Order: sequence, then C-alpha cells, then structure tokens
Amino acid sequence: MIKRIHVLEDDEDIRYIIGVLLKDEGYELQLSSTFAELKTKLKDSVPDLFILDVMLPDGDGASICEDLKNDIFTKHIPIIVMSANDQNKQISLEAGANDYISKPFDIDYI
Repeated sequence: MIKRIHVLEDDEDIRYIIGVLLKDEGYELQLSSTFAELKTKLKDSVPDLFILDVMLPDGDGASICEDLKNDIFTKHIPIIVMSANDQNKQISLEAGANDYISKPFDIDYI
C-alpha cells in the first residue's frame, strides 16, 4: 500500500523539492501552501503523515499541529514540523509534533 504524505509549505521551491524527493521514494503526495488549503484537501483524503512548515501565511505550524492533534480524524497521524528557527523546535514538540527538521535541511535526511 502506497503511503500518502501531506506537505504544508508556503515556499513554492521548497514544496517542489520535497515533492520530487518523496515521489522518487514512491510516496503519494498532497501539497498545500496554506492551512485553509490543507483543511479543504483533508475532506477528500487523510494522509499517513503530515510535514508542516512553521511560518505560514494563515497560521503557524505549532498551532496547526495542535489543531490536527486535537481533531478526532487526524490525531493519530504523525507530524513532522520544519523551521529555519530552532527556537520553534521545543514549541512544536510540545504542540504534539512527532519530529522536527531544521531548515535548511540535508536532502538525504528527508
């Protein structure tokens, strides 16, 4: 069974790179640039993993992580949070993130 990953990243270039890397590894992807877009896409299908950026135009990754972890339909789904600011690591983990990736990231790490 192919695993589905939903990437929420407002930077088009980073979203593209992550998309290419994960597709090459055989994952099915859903890509969003805003939390509103992610919520709309969740109505159609639920992923096996979320990868969230912290700095977004309509919210921050830690708050979005909390929202997803408090939702009965998504609380069981692992979440990886990404940020260029390492101060967001502890906040994200306390919000329920399962892991954290610092930006810029090593492509091999993804």
